[in-house]
Amino acid sequence: MTEKTHPIDPEKLDKLAEVAVRVGLNLREGQDLLLTAPMEAAPLVRRIATHAYRAGAGLVTPLYADDGVTLARYREAGDHSFDRAADWLYDAMAAAFTADTARMGVVGDDPMLLAEVDPAKVSRANKALSSAYTPARRMITNFDINWNLVPWPGRAWARLVSPDLPADEAVARLAEAIFAACRIDRPDPVAAWAEHNAELARRSGWLNDRRFAALHFTGPGTDLRVGLADGHEWMGGASVARNGITCNPNIPTEEVFTTPHAARVEGHVRATKPLSYQGTLIEDIAVRFEGGRIVQASASRGEEVLLKVLDSDDGARRLGEVALVPHSSPISQSGLLFYNTLFDENAACHIALGQCYSKCFTDGDLSGEEVAARGGNESMIHIDWMIGSDEIDIDGVTEDGSRVPVFRKGEWAD
Repeated sequence: MTEKTHPIDPEKLDKLAEVAVRVGLNLREGQDLLLTAPMEAAPLVRRIATHAYRAGAGLVTPLYADDGVTLARYREAGDHSFDRAADWLYDAMAAAFTADTARMGVVGDDPMLLAEVDPAKVSRANKALSSAYTPARRMITNFDINWNLVPWPGRAWARLVSPDLPADEAVARLAEAIFAACRIDRPDPVAAWAEHNAELARRSGWLNDRRFAALHFTGPGTDLRVGLADGHEWMGGASVARNGITCNPNIPTEEVFTTPHAARVEGHVRATKPLSYQGTLIEDIAVRFEGGRIVQASASRGEEVLLKVLDSDDGARRLGEVALVPHSSPISQSGLLFYNTLFDENAACHIALGQCYSKCFTDGDLSGEEVAARGGNESMIHIDWMIGSDEIDIDGVTEDGSRVPVFRKGEWAD
């Protein structure tokens, strides 16, 4: 299907590209941009390139992924293939980021692409990929550069979200939901994002003023105390990367987030939404933490992949992020289950296994050793999964043990 006949409003798609460049990346004059995207998302990539060059980009380089090639590997490749990744490619990406190239990922892949392939092969391939990508990923999680994720309404994704609709109608529905969540349906989307970022900054400021030692989540299947890293800082919306550029890493975003203490998480928690991870859908995750580490884990679907992910490295069973999102967020109120972390994480409070964001500390740039000393986790993975709903309460716990309501029934308590 050509771009002209695609069931997506071209004017809104162009505004999404503009927001991704101006709000998401805030490209500086002469800065290069590295893009990754599904092949299907070429219409959006072309518009992003247009707006990037208008903003003064030096060179825009797209890297496309193809579902057919991915499936061919799992169906036909020899066993040796699944313990390898294109190290040369990820080394080049790390070199590009070292040279201050901006990073954008267009997401819209088929969440169920690998549902029927051998989960052991999926796990091995994911581990190899995570290892190869570690140097580049650390530059992203450390906010060394300005980076951004932005969605594309892929047809397979749309069919999963709206299985009862004809394909074109499902794409159109998903596209409109994306435009609403990304504030593209507003008269001035860039101004709408400025207002939204100000509100997220206000929420972050309130949490930073309280200096909580921990957050306590309670609700059905959940009684979890998440200790917060020493000297942690809450962030949300626009952030200043270490290269001095203010960017919005996620379009859309509804979260405020910080770094938990890797050794101070206790209790049990149940996921409230499925996790789509590298083409595998993992449902009904339930885990128990002791001393900051997951010691028991289960899932009704995708459990084998989950357990192998948890064994990726020493930090994979510990938390690298905790994020707060009200149940009344526009993404939650859409009533759609997106099966996509970029959206579902912004519909509910969530935690992330693995690598922490080392920028979430009050006193600026810290070395890896200093981050670890404050309680920040290190891992080759960073996987968000959702634990919030309209039945979850959250208390902030101070150093002296007193409690302050933060969320009640999924909403901010203040």
